[in-house]
Amino acid sequence: MTTTGDHEYDRATAIKRFDESKIGVKGLVDSGATTIPPFFIHPPETLPISTPSTTPSVSDLIPVVDITGFDSDRRSRIVKQIRDASTEFGFFQVINHGVPSDVINSTIDAIKAFNEQPMEVKSQYYTRDLGRGVSFATNFDLYQSKAASWRDTIHVSFSPTSPEIELIPEIFRREVLEWDQHTKRLGEVLMEILSEGLGVKKERLKELSCLEGRVMAAHYFPYCPQSDLTLGVTSHTDPGVLTVLLQNHIGGLQVNHGDEWLDVTPVDDALVINIGDIFQV
Repeated sequence: MTTTGDHEYDRATAIKRFDESKIGVKGLVDSGATTIPPFFIHPPETLPISTPSTTPSVSDLIPVVDITGFDSDRRSRIVKQIRDASTEFGFFQVINHGVPSDVINSTIDAIKAFNEQPMEVKSQYYTRDLGRGVSFATNFDLYQSKAASWRDTIHVSFSPTSPEIELIPEIFRREVLEWDQHTKRLGEVLMEILSEGLGVKKERLKELSCLEGRVMAAHYFPYCPQSDLTLGVTSHTDPGVLTVLLQNHIGGLQVNHGDEWLDVTPVDDALVINIGDIFQV
């Protein structure tokens, strides 16, 4: 229990009431909210300071690797580029990766369409039960975090156990299944290249079961009436082996490097690759 203004604020009750409403942050916006609930407000010291960059090219530091011909005589060059990028940044972008432009665009459009449905339609999918294979909710750690983030998220677990097809909302079913098939193949290619970069045989990461678990997390960041008080995603590391991240043209993704945060500038049809905690171990 905390005091805000002239009244006491029961944070736990407020979070529970919001979660049980099943409307998500987009629902708050659609209902006409002009302020954000206090449990979304982050301490000022954790919020970014918007200042003009003194290094205009700083956003261009994250390497963009063209993996055309990864199975040709270009392979050794690609292996070196990805090894160097993984060592220096833990991030890189790939182009000419084999995921068609129409698959990328239709995936973004389908996820956006789901989130922009009426609240009463989306609420039937709202759940924190990740065991179902498909879930839609606001912040997986809503009840544990010190401050909630302004986003709604769809989780689909594709492997090792696939969800029942009918549990995947029809509005994005075809698109995410197609996305998964393409990114699965890309993951296999990247695991081979990374294995070679480590100086082991290309099948090594596959033998270690690094390809056996695949989860898609699709974040949706709606308009926020007090965007200076909250965040869409807090600073974090990804716990898995490898993340294949698709960002739209709006951007906003940043990577920590040394003592600064670098913008990852969106590149048409590029995919951002993040070396996860398990891989680093």
